[in-house]
Amino acid sequence: MLSDKTMQKQHTRVEFTRDDFAKYPFLPQATQYIRMLDLDIKELENPEYAPIIERAEKRVKNAVLYGQTGKPARNEIEIPSYPIARMIITAIGDEYLKKRYALAEAKTIHANLQQEDDQKILEIAKHFDWKIRLLPSTEDLSRRFALHFTDYLRNTKNFHEPEWKLVNTPLQKGEVHLTKRQVCRLLQEEIRRHIEKKLKTQKIALPPKIAQRIEKLKQTLIKHKTKLKLEELPKKTVIEAFPPCMKKLYQDALAGKHLSHIGRFALTAFLLNVGMTTENVINLFRQATDFNEKMTRYQVEHIAGTKGSRTKYIPPKCQTLQTHGICPSQDETCKKIRHPLAYYRRKTRRTMTKH
Repeated sequence: MLSDKTMQKQHTRVEFTRDDFAKYPFLPQATQYIRMLDLDIKELENPEYAPIIERAEKRVKNAVLYGQTGKPARNEIEIPSYPIARMIITAIGDEYLKKRYALAEAKTIHANLQQEDDQKILEIAKHFDWKIRLLPSTEDLSRRFALHFTDYLRNTKNFHEPEWKLVNTPLQKGEVHLTKRQVCRLLQEEIRRHIEKKLKTQKIALPPKIAQRIEKLKQTLIKHKTKLKLEELPKKTVIEAFPPCMKKLYQDALAGKHLSHIGRFALTAFLLNVGMTTENVINLFRQATDFNEKMTRYQVEHIAGTKGSRTKYIPPKCQTLQTHGICPSQDETCKKIRHPLAYYRRKTRRTMTKH
C-alpha cells in the first residue's frame, strides 16, 4: 500500500473550470467562486436575480419530485443556483424533502462523474480526504482504482447488494481494488451525506416575496410526500432491511414453524407490500407441516387485494404487534418509527439508485 506522500505525488494537478463548478458545486474552488459573486440575500427580489431564483426553484422541485435536478442553465445561472437551492430546501425545513433533494443532487453529480477521466475523479475524491490511488496499468485493467478499506466501508454501509460486501471485493494490503463505476457510486454516497450535512444549517431571514415563493413551493412538495414514500420502496425485496419482528416471522416461516393468525397476516401483508409476489409468499408457507395450498392461496390473494374486497392490506402498526407479542426485540431504528413499512423504507431509502 502506498503512503500518503506517495499517493499525493501520483496525482496530476487538475485545473477546475467554471464548467466544473456548475457540475460539482460542492468543490472548495466552486464555493470560492460563488463568494466572489458577492450574492446578497437582501437583494434576491431584484430583477437581475430572477433567472437564478427560477432555476433554483426548478432545481429543488425536480430533485424532490423526479429525483434529478433538471436541465442545467448556462454557467452564470447554474453555479449560483446551487447555494440558492440549498437555501430554499433549508427554509422549507422538511427532513424527508431535504433527504430527497440531497440524493437527487448526488445522483446528478454521479452521472457527470462517469464521464470524467480518472485524474479528475481522483482530485474530487481528494476533497473528501480519501486514500485512493490509480493502480499500475499492468494490473487488472477494469479495476483501476485502489481505495483504503476504511473509506470503502464508510460509504458502503447502506448498500445491501452482494457486490458491495467486502468479502466479494479484491482486497490487498488494506486497499480495495475498484472499477471506475464503483468509485463513482461511492463518491455519490459521500456527496449525498456531505450535502445532507450542509442542509442542517439554521434558516435565515428572507425577503418577503422570496419567502412567499418558498412557502408556495413547500405546499406543492408536501402534498406529494405520501406518494413519493410509496414509490421509494424498492421493486426487489431487501430481506436485510426487514425490521426485527418481520425478520423473526420470516425466519420462522422458512423453518416451517407455526405462526399465530396475527403473525401470519402481518408477515403476508408486509411481504406483499415490499415487493414479494403472491406465488413467492405462498411458497414460503409450503414449509409448514399443516400447509393447505387452497386455503393459503385464498388468504394471500385476499390480503394482496386480488380476491375478495379488492383492497390491498398493510401490516398492523408496531403498537398492535407489541400487544400481540410479535415484537421480539427493538433496535435503534425501531425507536424512531411506528410501523414495519416505515422501518423498511428508512433502511432502503439510501439504496434507491443503481449500484
